[in-house]
Amino acid sequence: MKSINQFQIKYFVVFCLVVGCISTPKIYFKEPVDTETKPISFQKKRVFSFDESGVYFSNDFEGARLNNVNQLNDSTYVLSILPENKPINPSPFYAFKVWSSSSKKVLLRFKYPEKYKHRYIPKIKSNGNWKIADSLNFKLDDNLSSLILKINQTPKIISGQELHTSSIVYNWVDQLVKGKESYVRFKKIGKTKLNRPFKVLDIYKGLPKNKPVIVLLTHQHPPEVTGYFAFKAFLGTILKENELSSSFLDNYRILAFPLMNPDGVDLGHWRHNAGGVDTNRDWSFYHQSEIKTTVNYITKVLNKNNSKLVLGLDFHSTYYDVFYTNEERKSTALPEFLPKWFSALEERIPEYKVNEKASNSRQPVSKGWFLYGHKAVGVTYEIGDDTPRDRIKLIGKESAQAMMKILVH
Repeated sequence: MKSINQFQIKYFVVFCLVVGCISTPKIYFKEPVDTETKPISFQKKRVFSFDESGVYFSNDFEGARLNNVNQLNDSTYVLSILPENKPINPSPFYAFKVWSSSSKKVLLRFKYPEKYKHRYIPKIKSNGNWKIADSLNFKLDDNLSSLILKINQTPKIISGQELHTSSIVYNWVDQLVKGKESYVRFKKIGKTKLNRPFKVLDIYKGLPKNKPVIVLLTHQHPPEVTGYFAFKAFLGTILKENELSSSFLDNYRILAFPLMNPDGVDLGHWRHNAGGVDTNRDWSFYHQSEIKTTVNYITKVLNKNNSKLVLGLDFHSTYYDVFYTNEERKSTALPEFLPKWFSALEERIPEYKVNEKASNSRQPVSKGWFLYGHKAVGVTYEIGDDTPRDRIKLIGKESAQAMMKILVH
């Protein structure tokens, strides 16, 4: 193997001499990350019962995260929230049900391991609807955040973010593609460590040969649902039946991965998959099944159809809206795309200013994989944790329309 220059990323292709196939290229980064599978701690699924006060908690559902509950007095409960393993990004996630035998008010205190602080404002699901906890009832504190909550016999879900587990995500996709099966193929292409299905939407009109490919990813990190909401609006806009969308899909092929970490999402993880790894650090040697399946499928599509990957968008969430981009532009397939795209967003969205942070990836993240592996434009498309949901839909919709207009004209 050739030595790797400090500032230059190279990759190699291994030929399967027996059958003539080509394996997915490995991409080398300046700062490699160990993404070999690591052990995780599974929650014990149970109901936490406090019969004398008639208060009950449960983590026995998809997406839940609650490790223990201790009662301080008749109305105060301390909730212990632990990560799946360590070290881990300091983004504690929680989700649990709570109810009582009679109507009452309780004080819930969130307890994390030392050095971890509360991040997500509680979202409350009651009668099928989600709402953000009132600021009068939620106190954000570095040491012990707390929530005052009215409860009764009907269980409420309290969660760091709205839950969009694998069953919910895949059901949404099933509904989205109804009537579009002639050009949208939603299919299983692999499985996760815990045998959950791993799926892709393969979208194009006409013949696939030579079509440039655009890749959309989301939900690599389980709690990051605001990025997923933008992905939903983005993809839904592309699949609207109109002249712009039709022209775009006549000329481009979309590979959209709506749930990159099914195990982590369903297990209520803070950050990692069932292999105990941040999948957005595995875009180099593909130790984790989710990333390996993704890159193998992309490689297969490109090789079979003589196609080129030109753009990759990876939808995430952080504390504020931001686009993380690569500094390198001239060598990419679309060297003028980003300035045009960002200008269009500022023109189309009221009172919107693009927050761009450019740096060539040193660690094995998806935007670096797009650039170094394919000379494609790579973007980590981040939405703020608390960005208003209607605003997210608008940003997702307008960014998709702007992308299509730029690429078809």
